[in-house]
Amino acid sequence: MKKQIAIAALTIGAVVLGTDQVLAQNSEQASTSVNIILADVIAMDIGTAASEGAVDFNYGSTNDYNSSKNVTVPNSLVIISSKNFDVKVKSEGANFVSGANAIPVDILQVKAVPGGSLVGTMNEVTLSTNDQVLVSNASLGSKQSLNIAYSISAEKASKVLLGKPRGTYTQKITYTATAL
Repeated sequence: MKKQIAIAALTIGAVVLGTDQVLAQNSEQASTSVNIILADVIAMDIGTAASEGAVDFNYGSTNDYNSSKNVTVPNSLVIISSKNFDVKVKSEGANFVSGANAIPVDILQVKAVPGGSLVGTMNEVTLSTNDQVLVSNASLGSKQSLNIAYSISAEKASKVLLGKPRGTYTQKITYTATAL
């Protein structure tokens, strides 16, 4: 009988110890880290109107040469940036060119105008070959659009354009968005 009690005690002990081990195995834990890795980004949307688009100023009558001309292009630039940024503008050359004929680029005014979703300090500049700030401290964001107005004053048209040989005078303008 003592043997049976000892066997029973050992069996109960084994069951109790075995149950503890089973409970410990059911409560095992594992953990992992999840990382979100951010990089600074700034880009202009490929569908931007300023991307390989054209702005035309037509002078076909005496009235044209005696009047200011303005062309506003809505959504000229669409920008995404993870930081505040500046938008700069410059011409690639010193003149609008038609064959051997030239018109200085400073005939053109370029202005950032309200109406798009981009928020910042809007400026107007006289076009040159030097980078000039068109919008300063624009807010970070996604798909922000900027409207741009181009103008040639009546005074510049009558003094600079009048008397030039007919033709299409062309110059490429470059816009650059730079993170602050």
